Amino acid sequence: MIRVLIVDDQAVIRNGVARILGPEDGFEVVAECEDGDEVVAAVATARPDVVLMDVRMRRVDGVSAIRALVAAGEPPPVLVLTTFDDDDVLWAVLDAGAAGFVLKDTSAEELLAATRAVAGGAAWLSADVTPRVLAAFRATVRPHLAGAARAEALTDREHDVLQLMATGATNGEIAAGLHVSEATVKTHVGAIFAKLGVRDRAGAIVFAFDHGLATPRGATT
Repeated sequence: MIRVLIVDDQAVIRNGVARILGPEDGFEVVAECEDGDEVVAAVATARPDVVLMDVRMRRVDGVSAIRALVAAGEPPPVLVLTTFDDDDVLWAVLDAGAAGFVLKDTSAEELLAATRAVAGGAAWLSADVTPRVLAAFRATVRPHLAGAARAEALTDREHDVLQLMATGATNGEIAAGLHVSEATVKTHVGAIFAKLGVRDRAGAIVFAFDHGLATPRGATT
């Protein structure tokens, strides 16, 4: 049996989910919570294999409850079950550590499949939100991965030159700092531009900041 904890501030929702996740399908609802502030204690007592979590609740929202579970250590996987499919909710719960996201108007078959998958260590996204996650990947993650690959093409000495460049050092100052000729620095700078796909010093410096190769002055790490 897959042990389930249901967290929702509406009793009718908890009852409906419990009816779907029955023993005949391999589930046992071991506990229910009506608000997010009860979750950590319920997990410690009932030891569920998976938590089905609402997002909007009266006292403590689902995002905060997920973060509290993660902070408590060794949390069970969380499948978010919500009526809200806006981007703010989606990114917030995924960032907090949820393993799945399903809308409350989903079919019983999908809820069973999603709960079983998340309990088994997999991830699950409702078909309604998957296109948005993929679009975000294409817009942000994929370009970052491409940038990381370009950064890995730099040699150790080119990294040194780029880091000094990011401080505002001139070629002459970089040459003095690295004990090489200014002509050598110019060669390194040209190679950096080519490998990073930038046209000038400003582009190289922005790339360095964006990809963690250098830290802006005044910033803390």
